[in-house]
Amino acid sequence: MANPRNTDTPRALRLPVRPELAGIEPYGAPQLDVPVLLNVNENPYGPSQAVVASIASAVADAAAGLNRYPDRDFLGLRGDLADYLARESGVRVEAEQVWAANGSNEVMLHLLQAFAGPGRTVVSFAPTYSMYPEYARDTHSEYVVGRREADFTLDPGHATAVVAEHQPSVTILTSPNNPTGTALSVDTIVAVCEAALEVDVDGAPGIVVVDEAYGEFRREGVPSALELLERFPNLVVSRTMSKAFALAGARLGYLAARREIVDALRVVRLPYHLSAVTQATARAALSHADELLGQVAALRAERDRTVEWLRAQTHDGRPLDVADSDSNFVLFGRFADRHAIWQGLLDRGVLIRETGPEGWLRVSIGTREEMVAFKDALVEVAGL
Repeated sequence: MANPRNTDTPRALRLPVRPELAGIEPYGAPQLDVPVLLNVNENPYGPSQAVVASIASAVADAAAGLNRYPDRDFLGLRGDLADYLARESGVRVEAEQVWAANGSNEVMLHLLQAFAGPGRTVVSFAPTYSMYPEYARDTHSEYVVGRREADFTLDPGHATAVVAEHQPSVTILTSPNNPTGTALSVDTIVAVCEAALEVDVDGAPGIVVVDEAYGEFRREGVPSALELLERFPNLVVSRTMSKAFALAGARLGYLAARREIVDALRVVRLPYHLSAVTQATARAALSHADELLGQVAALRAERDRTVEWLRAQTHDGRPLDVADSDSNFVLFGRFADRHAIWQGLLDRGVLIRETGPEGWLRVSIGTREEMVAFKDALVEVAGL
């Protein structure tokens, strides 16, 4: 007897997806094969042959032991990261105060898994990185958005009022901010940390995370929030090797905080979450830190030239708006139809990012030749 369930027409499969995920598209910027890629804030300068050889040797050594699980606490890598932070910022932390994961995205997810969750609130200030609400969603946390000023700075009075009202277990500050490039003042970070100490989360204060993914690109004289770690026990500073280290493909993010905070993250991380290959790659790259960071000054200079050039342009009879940037990208506008500008650039082989407030576009800083191609295409498309 034929099975009544058999049919020549495949049945549509209805999945028991969580209701809040229904219809949501996965995060991701366009990945297109065009000559000039300036859309995801990558470092345009790849590692030298010497760095490649060092990484290859380290990975080969790790490969000989891939039948064994990796070092789950990776104190060697954490010590190397602590040494780098001491050189870069002048702030010395111990290896046990550093945590790392597969990109700063996983670092942030660990933080919310440990300190947010059902019945708790996460606060950030828009416009900012579009993944923050997704971290909150994925940890079943309430997400509250404060606002930035018209120039994308953050008013300390507003920020502390939001923290006092919503009592967040985690407050995320981004400096330099993505997608605007805006760095926060020390006074603002101090004010938010102090406000979070007054929060009552089941008898404990709130955590403040300063996301410094683009920290190495900050302008001369702009301090790192790392300088406040000793003062505030509730402060976490997050970094990445994706940008300044030109290591986006390796996926290595990390943070520095009090040891108690790091120990809480060890509870929620998956077993052996950081592969032996990733650890070997990161440690080899850190041994070449000076070389890999050698292009940071050139990218800063190119960024500043790009800001100056954009501010000298006019569109539809008015000067372009350009945000101050302490990062390796520039947010500019405003365009009545920003998608048309984006598409026109793409048609000419230049891919930038359609992100930020309505009417704005973001361009990553590339090589001198790539920035010339961007400027030439923008003049043609926007009629500057």
